[in-house]
Amino acid sequence: MHLLNNGMLFMLFISMFVFTSEEIQAQDKQQYNIISVGFYNLENLFDTVDDTLIKDEEFLPEGARAWTIEKYNEKSANMAYVISQIGIENVKSGLSVLGVSEVENRKVLEDLVAQPSLKDRNYQIIHYNSPDQRGVDVAFLYNPSHFTPITSKPITTIVFDENGNRRKTRDILYVKGLIETDTFHFLVNHWPSRGGGPVTVTQRNNAAKQCRMVFDSIRQLTPLAKVVIMGDLNDDPTSESIKSYLRTVSKIKDVKKTGLFGPFEDFYRRGQGSNAFRDAWSLFDQIIISEGLTDNSMPGYYYFKANIFNKQFLRQPTGQYKGYPFRTFSGDEYQGGYSDHFPTYLYLVKPL
Repeated sequence: MHLLNNGMLFMLFISMFVFTSEEIQAQDKQQYNIISVGFYNLENLFDTVDDTLIKDEEFLPEGARAWTIEKYNEKSANMAYVISQIGIENVKSGLSVLGVSEVENRKVLEDLVAQPSLKDRNYQIIHYNSPDQRGVDVAFLYNPSHFTPITSKPITTIVFDENGNRRKTRDILYVKGLIETDTFHFLVNHWPSRGGGPVTVTQRNNAAKQCRMVFDSIRQLTPLAKVVIMGDLNDDPTSESIKSYLRTVSKIKDVKKTGLFGPFEDFYRRGQGSNAFRDAWSLFDQIIISEGLTDNSMPGYYYFKANIFNKQFLRQPTGQYKGYPFRTFSGDEYQGGYSDHFPTYLYLVKPL
């Protein structure tokens, strides 16, 4: 498999396991460590217990979804299996870190990482309860053999409704840590959905503006900091929130202009997406990286390749929505699938 990045032609070889990654080898015989970083919207990973502090009534045994322990266990196992498969064609040890969204609480994450398909990876959890009224949170999973956390915190996302009142939504989860000797900054997002109409455009623009402010504060201290912004942004790579407020570029050669490179913009322009609606693909699930991860002359890890994990088993097999993500529910009807979003992921490499 030949891959083009920064003008260099790479040939990928699966070889021996070395600490946190496998090796890749270029035509010039240079060897590389490779690691993978991902994001996945888990589509309402709720338990079956009534939490009186949030609006989780639809995901109770007596609720609209008739959400039983059997369905919950199947959902958890399905999500774990997908996570276990992401990127393993090139990194047998799997994802080093994974941002997730649409999780109810820490307990569902504990159940997720304890599933047989993930248990051996010993994924650890960083999670804070968000102010979202439905209790939908973001979280960060990491393999402690690959990533060492230093600090983390939730950053309140400040947006307003059409009446100028503060709207409670998901926090931005900030995680700082080490991959080997490289310091990384991760920002896990789940911006306001499109369900509220035109006012939500402004809400997502505000979320993007705030995310950009956090990024700029990191870059002010460390101009070439290695920053990864990931999440279900509820906007496409060419949307106003991404281009005008977060200020991404689609080509690595232009990254010095704004400091942020959006590798999934090219996917979107080619008609590829991570979620589908009314016969159109969107690419809401994005991973955006800083200039410090695009320069292969810098020491440590840098960007190699991005991808959408859209294997056939994750696609609706038949019917009106054939080819769409095979989701857990269609309306209130249980499908027994995975998620209404495909995961996204990228590879980072480091010369040995």
